[in-house]
Amino acid sequence: MNIEIRTDKNIQNSDRLITYVRAELNAEFQRHSERITHFSVHFSDENGAKGGADDINCMIEARPAGLKPVVVNHRGHNIDTAIHGAIDRLKRSLEHVFEKIENPRGGPLEFAETAEVSDVDEVNH
Repeated sequence: MNIEIRTDKNIQNSDRLITYVRAELNAEFQRHSERITHFSVHFSDENGAKGGADDINCMIEARPAGLKPVVVNHRGHNIDTAIHGAIDRLKRSLEHVFEKIENPRGGPLEFAETAEVSDVDEVNH
């Protein structure tokens, strides 16, 4: 699993942040490590130095092998709430995608069993 982490000019990118984000993603998506090839995480501070409620945005793009990328966003009042909210959304989205592949709607056609002739005769009399 390749993990790429980016920040805007208002959020300091550090080794501590990179280690933290990698640890959180590995912990949450370890069971899907064979299916997901790449994560791209982007943090942005909407209001910059002005502050404000829920102004940290975390965008995570996951690339499942052979499928279209899945992108989620979550806003929080700090990096921790933003990343955890985005991870929760991503888990639900990826599980939905994987469920659709494993159990496609419609499935194989099944024919209703035909009634035996004696059953039909009993109904008619």
